[in-house]
Formats: sequence, structure tokens, C-alpha cells
Amino acid sequence: MKSRVAVLGAGGWGTALAILLSRKGLPVYLWARRPELAAQLREQRANPDYLPGIELPRGLAITADIGEAVGDAEAVVFSVPSHGLREVARQVAGKLRPGALVVNTSKGFECETLLRGSEVLAEELQQAEIAVISGPNFAQEVARGQTAATVAAAASERTAARAQDLFMTTDFRVYTNTDLIGVETGGALKNIYAIAAGICDGLGLGHNARAAVITRGLLELSRFGEALGGRRETFYGLSGLGDLVLTCTGELSRNHRAGVELGKGRSLEEIQRSTRMVFEGVRTTQAAVELAAKLNVDLPLAREVHNVLFGDKRPEHALVDLMTRDRRDEGMRWT
Repeated sequence: MKSRVAVLGAGGWGTALAILLSRKGLPVYLWARRPELAAQLREQRANPDYLPGIELPRGLAITADIGEAVGDAEAVVFSVPSHGLREVARQVAGKLRPGALVVNTSKGFECETLLRGSEVLAEELQQAEIAVISGPNFAQEVARGQTAATVAAAASERTAARAQDLFMTTDFRVYTNTDLIGVETGGALKNIYAIAAGICDGLGLGHNARAAVITRGLLELSRFGEALGGRRETFYGLSGLGDLVLTCTGELSRNHRAGVELGKGRSLEEIQRSTRMVFEGVRTTQAAVELAAKLNVDLPLAREVHNVLFGDKRPEHALVDLMTRDRRDEGMRWT
């Protein structure tokens, strides 16, 4: 009998992964938090709000009952926003099969505790084997079966390999990594710099400015991640540089789109009201700036994004302050 998988969260990424796993021939349950959404997905065999134009496989089961979804699942994939991760984990606790593989796909920190997603899951699901997947992956392209690569990370090679085996296909190549801190940090912080790159584009600053944001953003997230205990080389991989480039340049990047609208003068409240999409970079900016202060790590780009998002600073004024900072050398030393 093939391993049963539960995917928790019927947004774009959760639905895309459920499609990928179902196409592998695995029995998959996709859990939607809202019963009305679950009913819509079952009836239409589509998720038009998050993955327009993509048909759901007939064998994909859809439910709003989390107990039914988790049931006897050998693997449970969490694809809920980082701010809702703990709540859903608590609903799963007690229902989880012993030895089940738990995979987190959200990219961010819990603002109240400043914990990474895997740390939140470890607190709530103490008997589980916990991994994360993170990389330059747009849900639309993965759902369509377009070529992509990602990283499966866990504290142990065995757990990382279990996650690799679960997701690997001929179209979706999965690499393993035991640097859980580095992989999660890169996946989280790149959203901050995607907002910054979007602001540059919204202001009409051009490709040169966007390239500068990507390069200096890589330095900042590397400096920050290494201070947390991540390995420097991880930030040059798929979950670091790869994801950073994609989200700062790709047309499907939600955080980049939010930045563009900010650069055009719209407020964060306006932008958030106009869509059901979650901009993980907003909360991540809040958490990262707070955590960086505790670690005494300088994040000038992230700090200015924070000032725009939460301090009512105009994007053009943030740009002036960044461009008129004290002169210095390039400083690619992570110290």
C-alpha cells in the first residue's frame, strides 16, 4: 500500500504540492480550513482563487475535517501561513501517527516568539520527524508540472532523505541539506528583499537598482542567518540566492507585487484589502528587524522596508536614507 499523505492548507502552494503528490500516484488528502472552500474544490475540481486554470486530479481527496486528513497519514505537509502554523499544529497534535514525517513549507517566523517554523512544530508535535522544503518555486509552475528544484532540510540526513523521497519527481528535483537554520532563514528573509525590489520597480528606478537590492539583500540575509547559526554556503544555494532572485524578479511573486504597489504610493492596508493572498514578507520584516536588534546584526535594507511598512515612511524617503548612509567598502565579510 502506498504511503498516505495529508496536505494542510488549500492556498496556492498547498494545492500545488497536493497536485504534485497525487500525480505521483500517492493517496493524498488536501485539508481546507473553510468548509465552503473544501466543497467548492470538490465540486469544481479547481482552485480558481489561488491556481486559476489548473485542474485538480480526480484522485485527490479534499476535506475540511483535519482528523480525516491526518488520519493514518505517514507524512503531513503543513502549507499554512507562518502566523497560523501553531494553531493548526495544535489541531493535529494527538491525531498524528507515530513516526510520521512532518514537513513545513511556510516561509517566515512566528512574530510572538521569533521562532522558525520547524521550531514551532517541534514544540507542538514532539514525537514527529520534522523537515522543511524551501526553494525558488512558484506554485503555478509546480502545479503545471514545469521543471523546478528545491531543498529538503532537516536536522538529520535520514529525515531530510524521507522528505526528498516524498517530493522528488522527474519535474521536481529535490536536494537535501542538514542546515535547517540556513534553509529556513533564506526562505523567510528573501520575502523582505522581494518587497524592497518591488518598491524600486514601483518607483521606476530601473534594473540597476533591483540588482543592487538583490546583491545587498543576499549579504544581509547571509549575515543574519549566520548569526543565527546557519552555514554560509547554504545562502548561495536554492533556498538562499535561488529563492531571492526568483522572488525579486518573477512576475508571480506576491511580495514583489506588494512592493510595487507600495512604490506607487498605495498603503499596506489598501494592498492587503485587495487580495486574499498572504504577504509573508510583511510579518517576516517585523520579526527579522526585532531579532536582528537582539543579535546586534545590521540590516539597513530590511530596516527601511520596516519603516515603510510600519512607520508610515514614504518609499522615496527610505531610498534617500539608504543612498546617503556613511561611505564604506563593500563589506562582503559576514562579520
